[in-house]
Amino acid sequence: MTVNSQAVEVAQSVSDQFAQDTASDGLLGLGFDNLNNVKPVQQKTWFSNAKASLASPVFTVYLDENGAGEYEFGAIDSSKYSGQIYYTAVDSSEGHWQFETNTFSIGKAAAQTYSSASSAIADTGTSLILLDDDIVTAYYKQVSGAKYSSSQGGYVFSCTTTLPNFGVTIAGHVFTVPGAALNYNQVSSSQCFGGLQSNTGEDVNIFGDVFLRQVFTVFDGSSQPRLGFAQKP
Repeated sequence: MTVNSQAVEVAQSVSDQFAQDTASDGLLGLGFDNLNNVKPVQQKTWFSNAKASLASPVFTVYLDENGAGEYEFGAIDSSKYSGQIYYTAVDSSEGHWQFETNTFSIGKAAAQTYSSASSAIADTGTSLILLDDDIVTAYYKQVSGAKYSSSQGGYVFSCTTTLPNFGVTIAGHVFTVPGAALNYNQVSSSQCFGGLQSNTGEDVNIFGDVFLRQVFTVFDGSSQPRLGFAQKP
């Protein structure tokens, strides 16, 4: 597949952190056109330009826990998921794949609805799950010895701790992030950093790779955009 005459703005400067990341060749934005910040004339995104040549205006994301993941454009591969795909409406007005979810469960406890929960976005460009403080606090209250570390910028806990599962209800179905997947990385000889952290009051909940690795995700860019989530096989 080829997109002709795709506009790409040339960067005039780049952060040291980005330049030193030898594992990355760059970023391809897959949000909506109104999020594109190319100047002086705003442009359509690559996916927006590509949709007309696709059999279906979708792309899917299958992230592997231990290896390379796959993005597939124009089709939904049924071998990548099991059971039903649960779809939820997307509000694209701010350019993100934004949806609503406000019911969460921790461990074996009953699910709890947070009526004031911020809207959520699905974002493969974010590593962690970033949620409202009350949800994050409720989770780490169930983690023995967990504490907020200002030096690490988030909650840490003993690496020997067994973390509870975290459930997210989307389109009436519960998707579970196993506790082991919420141990993001080791930050000292004994302390580990959580994959669930605060959104620092940004009024948006971000479901990044810690969540998306657990599911098969459909990004449907049709005239009424929607997100679909399914269990991995």
